[in-house]
Amino acid sequence: MAVIARLQALRARYPLSPERYSQIAFAALVLLVVIVLTGAAVRLTGSGLGCPTWPKCTDTSVRPTADSYGIIEFSNRVLTSVVSAAAILAWLGAFFRVPARRDLMWLAILLPIGVAVQAVVGGVSVLAGLAPGWVMAHYTLSMIILVAAFALWWRSRPNLEPQQADRATVLLVRALTLLAAVAIVLGTASTAAGPHAGASGTGEFVGRLHWFGEDTLRVVIHVHGYVVTALGLGTIVAWWRSRAHGTRELQLTLLATLALLALQGIVGITQYELQLPTEIVWVHVALATLTWVGFVHAWAAAMPAERERSAAAAPRQAAPAGRGLESA
Repeated sequence: MAVIARLQALRARYPLSPERYSQIAFAALVLLVVIVLTGAAVRLTGSGLGCPTWPKCTDTSVRPTADSYGIIEFSNRVLTSVVSAAAILAWLGAFFRVPARRDLMWLAILLPIGVAVQAVVGGVSVLAGLAPGWVMAHYTLSMIILVAAFALWWRSRPNLEPQQADRATVLLVRALTLLAAVAIVLGTASTAAGPHAGASGTGEFVGRLHWFGEDTLRVVIHVHGYVVTALGLGTIVAWWRSRAHGTRELQLTLLATLALLALQGIVGITQYELQLPTEIVWVHVALATLTWVGFVHAWAAAMPAERERSAAAAPRQAAPAGRGLESA
């Protein structure tokens, strides 16, 4: 009780408007996307073991050696500190937002927890010599954190309007988002079976996936392609339905996601035919990340109207600063 009273007193003295808090949440989301892209760059430049140990960079120092691979990996770790600060700020900001909302507090605390777990998984993957399973878990966990970050920003928007989508469209968008998650996992498996082990620059041996022997890469890539094709066709259907049974935001989100999927397909085929060049693979990873955010956005934009009304009404129902906290 004393802690709550202290927080309420601080909130009354340093209130944070809903608009400003939404900006903080959005900044955290952007930084969490950026760290995924820089992490992919670390792997694709062969710098994954540029800092061969963790939490230090070398056995004797937190600083890297003078070679470029160590500097690249160390720079990504420094950026992780910036992302951690943004996640913590989003969490603390939820306490100072006026009016306070419990739903935002619970969502916000997932960000620093997620970043901390992500740092540990990344450290273990380094200690494990970039074992494929750990590296796959590292990227997959990033996608899960992005869900929490997007939900926090979405629900924190001060002018959140109720969404209108029929049940069939809602279920279709949710099914497509789950299928997108399957595509993400298959994509990480493709990379884990491919030539970009993450340590080519420093020369360490890194094991690859061998689920199907020498055919692992070919099989996983083809299955991944089938899933993405189904995803694209399903998204076309969802977009078409949203024109009559959804909001304009849902329509535009699905249309943008379709464009990303189409571009993703072109890049994917190109990289495969060119024997997976590093630069194109990075573009592929970047597009995959943005596509995932697109599907998460579509899930939110297709949320049943009654749940959106609850979130939109929460600021009006919350008590003023100095009184109790309200739940959304």
